[in-house]
Amino acid sequence: MTQQQAAAQVTLDIHPVAGRIGAEIRGLKLAPDLDATTFGAVRAALLRHKVLFLRDQDHLDDKAQEGFASLFGTPVPHPTVPSRDGTRFLLELDSEHGGRANSWHTDVTFDLAYPQVSVLRGVVIPAAGGDTVWANTAAAYQDLPEALRELADRLWALHTNDYDYAATRNTVSTEAIKRYREVFTAAIYETEHPVVRVHPETGERTLVLGHFVKKLLGYSSSDSQHLLSVLQDHVHRLENTVRWRWRANDVAIWDNRATQHYAINDYGDAKRVVRRVTIAGDVPVSVDGRRSVSVKSAAPKQAEPANHAAPARAAA
Repeated sequence: MTQQQAAAQVTLDIHPVAGRIGAEIRGLKLAPDLDATTFGAVRAALLRHKVLFLRDQDHLDDKAQEGFASLFGTPVPHPTVPSRDGTRFLLELDSEHGGRANSWHTDVTFDLAYPQVSVLRGVVIPAAGGDTVWANTAAAYQDLPEALRELADRLWALHTNDYDYAATRNTVSTEAIKRYREVFTAAIYETEHPVVRVHPETGERTLVLGHFVKKLLGYSSSDSQHLLSVLQDHVHRLENTVRWRWRANDVAIWDNRATQHYAINDYGDAKRVVRRVTIAGDVPVSVDGRRSVSVKSAAPKQAEPANHAAPARAAA
């Protein structure tokens, strides 16, 4: 019996949270030593539901969270933001220090092989507010009218961490802008991704959009913004989303190749702290087999296959 077959025989207590995305797993304690068949069932559930939620994971500390996350692959630190003290890979998002990611995005798409999976743990949760919403980018692609799908299949976009931070948020503090400039953009990354990538495990086509997109290649700024707005509107249609009301010690796990998310900044001066571990991803591949291209990076560029054909770039 293969590991996949064994995993298929494990019965998890799974409860869908919304119709198109999101499920809660009950009665499971996450751990670095989770047995292979149970973990296989968790991974299969993740590929199906795109985001998983688990309550009452109070036994997890920073080290155990990193250890569990490593079952999905190789943990990677954030490219520009330092990891939490005492950890190698854990990113702390503290509302009192600029940790309010209240705009639609997929994690770190400005990097070439952006993370495949993110594991987020609730540490300090406001009494009210601070929910996170996820969107299913595979369902969004399927919802596009056929002509718009065919256009999206051919589009490429430039992603960067040097974007208009304030423009993507309704309210933003001076401190947050200062932190963004000094820390988040300490090194500039620019990457060309297809707007539609083929998921390497499910074969689904998913939209690669969100606030790190600077422009569509080959289009004027005006046309680019209009097209991006149309496509992004399909991503966060309510039918494609799930909203999670956090409690301390909750864990959310999402497929970063098939989702976007938005942390709602509606809790005023209350404190909110969550901690995230991300897992190394793979270079996106377009529907016609071309791979993403790193344009500017603080890290060595990943070698591309000899038969790689780079997408046409917009004029400077």
